[in-house]
Amino acid sequence: MLGAVLVLFILLCGLGNAIIPKQAKQFHKPKSILPEHYLKEVRPPTYKGKPLKIEFSMTVVDINSINVEDMDFRMDMFLRQQWTDTRLQIPEEIFEYGDEYVTLPTHIFNNLWQPDLYFLNSKVVEIATLTHKFSSVTLYRNKTVRYSARMHAIVACQMEFQYYPMDIQICPLSIESFSYDNSKMGLKWSDTGVVVSPELKLLQYHIAKPLVLEESDIYTNEKNGNFSRLVVNFRFERQIGHHLIQTFAPSTLVVVVSWFSFWLSLDAVPGRVTLLVTCLLTLVTMFTGLRSDIPPVAYVKAIDLWMAGCMIFVFSALSEFVIVKVLEERYKVYKQKELSEANIATQWCTTLAKSGKSTYTHEPNTWLPLCWKTKNGVEKVLWCEIDRMSRSIFPVLFLIFLVVYWPLLITGKSSPILIV
Repeated sequence: MLGAVLVLFILLCGLGNAIIPKQAKQFHKPKSILPEHYLKEVRPPTYKGKPLKIEFSMTVVDINSINVEDMDFRMDMFLRQQWTDTRLQIPEEIFEYGDEYVTLPTHIFNNLWQPDLYFLNSKVVEIATLTHKFSSVTLYRNKTVRYSARMHAIVACQMEFQYYPMDIQICPLSIESFSYDNSKMGLKWSDTGVVVSPELKLLQYHIAKPLVLEESDIYTNEKNGNFSRLVVNFRFERQIGHHLIQTFAPSTLVVVVSWFSFWLSLDAVPGRVTLLVTCLLTLVTMFTGLRSDIPPVAYVKAIDLWMAGCMIFVFSALSEFVIVKVLEERYKVYKQKELSEANIATQWCTTLAKSGKSTYTHEPNTWLPLCWKTKNGVEKVLWCEIDRMSRSIFPVLFLIFLVVYWPLLITGKSSPILIV
């Protein structure tokens, strides 16, 4: 009896191992999208060996730290790469009802073939992380793979400052495959291309839109071959509002203040000299502060011409004071000599001839008349006339300087050189 019970128990156990575990094993078996002989090191096959098309797109979230000294800028962006891998197995069970795609765990991307794209002119590129890397893999029913990631990058940009502070910096960002030439891989912009977040605000620059997107095949000497390349050109236009308030308006005001010296008497030597010297030192201080905002360059910038012009006008006003002061002293000496030598026929001022023409008589060894008389008999003194004419000549010359400077600056900065 005991033996019969043991035999029946063994038969039941065998039947359970043949049916129940088999169903359980089938139920818990994971669904793999990778075939048995899948090699992630091998490029996905294409029809007749044509280049594998990689669609690339980018959404720029933020641009900050535009560093003119290191000539680079930092970008925060979302990148998307999309390609088709015909070797993948797509079980119907992985899709939810009505869905055309499924989001896979990030670690699966490490087991897939992936394009080796990189930024040619980047200094640092890294995937954003908090508790984990911000990246995802999406698989479509037609075996299209889309990889998305949130990334940070520091991009180098060859900047030019000839038209500073109204300069326009055109900074290209180039994407290229590191090992696959254009016969194996072709890059193209997706329909969305590059999108800049509408909430993006820069302190000193304005990003011109639309962005210029390029697709080309470039021969690379370092890799000895033709490679497909994508280029997006960011156009940063510096906003001049800050410099109008901080530089152009104050320096113009200093030049205008220097003209007040033409209305001061020559006897007020301390006041006149102090006013002009203070204006000159103020401009020098402003110019020194501006030099710290941009790196030293070997060429002349637009701001250099402006500050040099302002300093020349103030220095000319100071030189005018020295000249009229010397002429005044000589005029006083000659007047004293005229009074002390009354018996000598020495005339200092011109007299009206009967013909109506002015005749100039002046001290030997002088080439300018220190004074003269008009047809009405009014005595004109040279140094007084220089002061009077300077009140009009200096503003007119400064106005001409403005009329020439600003049109050249505005028209010149509208056509910057594209540096790739």
